[in-house]
Amino acid sequence: MEQRSHYRLLAALLEYPGAEYPQRVRQIRDSLDGLYPDACAELDRFLKLLPADDLTTMQELYTRSFDVQAMTTLDVGYVLFGDDYKRGVLLANLNSEYREAELDTGTELADHIPNLLRLMELLKDEEVLHDLAYAILAPALLEMIREFSSDRIEKRNASYKKHYKTLIETPAVKVNAFTLYQHALQALYEVLKQDFALIEEIPLDRTCDFLQSVDRENEIEERAGAH
Repeated sequence: MEQRSHYRLLAALLEYPGAEYPQRVRQIRDSLDGLYPDACAELDRFLKLLPADDLTTMQELYTRSFDVQAMTTLDVGYVLFGDDYKRGVLLANLNSEYREAELDTGTELADHIPNLLRLMELLKDEEVLHDLAYAILAPALLEMIREFSSDRIEKRNASYKKHYKTLIETPAVKVNAFTLYQHALQALYEVLKQDFALIEEIPLDRTCDFLQSVDRENEIEERAGAH
């Protein structure tokens, strides 16, 4: 894949929104127009739900989706592995790729989706690029999209009320706007699916250098425990 600049543009889709965010999303949509019809359709749905004239509400919806009482997280290592040490191995291997690409991850970790997308533009190793798409980003995105289903949101809210007696303050927007970020995630998945000919199923093939190193550590630990 020679042209990958669209991944750098897509990184902005999942960053904390500022006043210019709606314009940036429209620019992303325009850059994909004619090339990624399914992704553009998802971005149209996203823009329709986005409260573009209310910065505070846009930011609250982002926080509700990814930070506080989050439906999910943008740190895909946590999506795939939770608190398991495997995530640490993944982060270490990713950090090596960032250093080679001379890319600064800023205040976020190496498995943060916007960072991964910027890395994809710069990677020189096609095998690593495909590993990122097939074994890390795509399966994580599918898991994340599922978390925005209405039944999962209802269960999450019911659990939160039971344990904390209240819900975080909800923005005064259309109810379905609470799930608007599923369209952003789906748009990204549609781009990956088209670029890498992905087959939509869970789990996708996770055999890659990043995760094989985890398997090797497991084998070492098991052999050590046997003695």
